[in-house]
Amino acid sequence: EGQLVESGGGLVQTGGSLRLSCTASGFTFDDHVVGWFRQAPGKAREEREGVSYISTVDGSTGDADSVKGRFTISRGNAGTIYLQMDNLSTEDTAVYFCAAGLAEHTIVTLTPDGWNMHGIDYWGEGTQVTVSS
Repeated sequence: EGQLVESGGGLVQTGGSLRLSCTASGFTFDDHVVGWFRQAPGKAREEREGVSYISTVDGSTGDADSVKGRFTISRGNAGTIYLQMDNLSTEDTAVYFCAAGLAEHTIVTLTPDGWNMHGIDYWGEGTQVTVSS
């Protein structure tokens, strides 16, 4: 059974940076779509926002409008995906989740402000990011 574990969250001041890691166990990220989502305080699970995604099939990436130019998703080794977050603002405060699905049955759809992902096989437990003013 595969699992995802997020790390790298913490408390940072406005304008600061953090790098989140998503580590897979029991499988590798080969031939997967991997996405970072966030759930802001007071929001329900169904209101999680897609932040950034990457396809390890062709290396394509996408970002929500709210993070374009500030967040960068990348692949480390076979079992690690990173989210570099720069110029953080208080609006980025949230629990950040990693999700992954095999590319053969995982679809990314565009929304007015960003994207969503369907056919997810695994979710992590999340890591808290708090940005103070």
